[in-house]
Amino acid sequence: LNHLGTLPWSFVSLMESGFSSAHDSCSKWMCIEMAIETLQKSEGLSSQRSSLLNSHLQWLLDNYETAEGVSLPRSTLYNHYLRHCQEQKLDPVNAASFGKLIRSIFMGLRTRRLGTRGNSKYHYYGIRVKPDSPLNRLQEDMQYMALRQQPVQQKQRFKPVQKFDSCSGENYSGGGQPIPGAAEQTVIAQSQHHQQFLDASRALPDFVELDLGQSNTENISPEDVKALQSLYREHCEAILDVVVNLQFSLIEKLWQTFWRIFLSLVCSLLSSVSEIEARLPRSQLLVLCRNEAVLKWMSTCDHLMYQALVEILIPDVLRPIPSALTQAIRNFAKSLEGWLNNAMNAIPQRMIQTKIAAVSAFAQTLRRYTSLNHLAQAARAVLQNTSQINQMLSDLNRVDFANVQEQASWVCQCEEGVVQHLEQDFKATLQQQSSLEQWAAWLENVVTQVLKPYEHRPSFPRAARQFLLKWSFYSSMVIRDLTLRSAASFGSFHLIRLLYDEYMFYLVEHRVAQATGETPIGVMGEFDSLNTLSLSNIDKGMWQRKGQSPKNSTSRKEILVLMTVSAFEQK
Repeated sequence: LNHLGTLPWSFVSLMESGFSSAHDSCSKWMCIEMAIETLQKSEGLSSQRSSLLNSHLQWLLDNYETAEGVSLPRSTLYNHYLRHCQEQKLDPVNAASFGKLIRSIFMGLRTRRLGTRGNSKYHYYGIRVKPDSPLNRLQEDMQYMALRQQPVQQKQRFKPVQKFDSCSGENYSGGGQPIPGAAEQTVIAQSQHHQQFLDASRALPDFVELDLGQSNTENISPEDVKALQSLYREHCEAILDVVVNLQFSLIEKLWQTFWRIFLSLVCSLLSSVSEIEARLPRSQLLVLCRNEAVLKWMSTCDHLMYQALVEILIPDVLRPIPSALTQAIRNFAKSLEGWLNNAMNAIPQRMIQTKIAAVSAFAQTLRRYTSLNHLAQAARAVLQNTSQINQMLSDLNRVDFANVQEQASWVCQCEEGVVQHLEQDFKATLQQQSSLEQWAAWLENVVTQVLKPYEHRPSFPRAARQFLLKWSFYSSMVIRDLTLRSAASFGSFHLIRLLYDEYMFYLVEHRVAQATGETPIGVMGEFDSLNTLSLSNIDKGMWQRKGQSPKNSTSRKEILVLMTVSAFEQK
């Protein structure tokens, strides 16, 4: 009762004078209770989940204290925490959630970016390790970045990109720690610089529950279903951590570990695989991979994960990002399908097709968004050049829009008033010398106005696709007129047209996803699934009906047509 009576005073003290004075007047348990209450209100944590955080909060109070004029790197605190969780066999929270834990217990904590140019890090300002804490004896350990109780091989996924011989012990110090080389330090510095362009706070969304229902014809046990859900969630979280830290090459190893590809190059792999085998034997995994409900569930999970990865890597398609990061993302996208195919050797074909369809949509999205970003930066220079804008406006006023509308109306059948309104609005926006962000807002407004009559209707996706086709047709007619007139600003218009077409695709893709309750990756995945069909999966009867055989047919166009028809017949 005495403790409860002091709670209001402690809370006021905490808000007015900061955590230091409150820490002296409150017992540790009261601080933890207040932190949990704060998390429950702000994050909606359940009572059961909140009770599990007691030990995490207690560890923070035991090892850290507030102090003016000092700071600690955020990565250092998280590495300490991950080491503690590993030693105590606790399930750690991700980096974003850990930040919320710290702020709930050390209120008023500030974040600063400290360090030399190109090699700066985010620091928590106003906190330090307690003088009597055992953490003072620890040194920075790169092996524990983003550790999440994954198999041994996955725990080492943030080792330097430089290859080490883990069996012979070369390039390691006497304590078993890797010795950073000059090349490695350069890679790490560049990676840390690039991470400021990512949205590392984004967490993996919750996955839907796997329900086999009537499809459980092989008597799959509930324990195996639960094990698959747990393992796959951990697997996806490991992939997210690797991507956040830009360690793209380790994705292949994560896939190989999950799908049980045995590699002799990694000494610790056998223990990793044995850990997974104990939870879900490979024989049962193969049985699950043939189940229709599992295929649909894993496809849904993949779409959620890949969408999160896209939003981490490219949180804003119009924001400038370094060319080196853009190229790294594009190389990553180029490698994905090959890595996954190699890792899924001997897995049932239907599961391979399902996984490839999702990763193909992910790779295509990364390529499109990086191209869109590149176009945006090139167009930004044009839109900021007053003389170029004046020339574009002069050339645009010479275009015969009446003739354009007359030719396009038969194909597009658009209302003349709508087209005239867009023409006038476009010229007015150009005359105002609008910025790239203002043009993006204008394009978004166009999409909203055109698609508004179709909202909450089943025809929305089809109307959105038709709008893209009509937009592209009209813009190509305008470019054609500018070409025939040898317009001086043709190059600028061509660049702007490419950007606006790509951005329109981006906007419509997201609107369709919102209308259908899918992720943008999921929307694209529906169409990319056609590309995963191989000739061996095409119904042989189709070839017979055409009087052909796959060997005798040399037309790629015919093959694609037949594959598409086959897909629709299967549906």
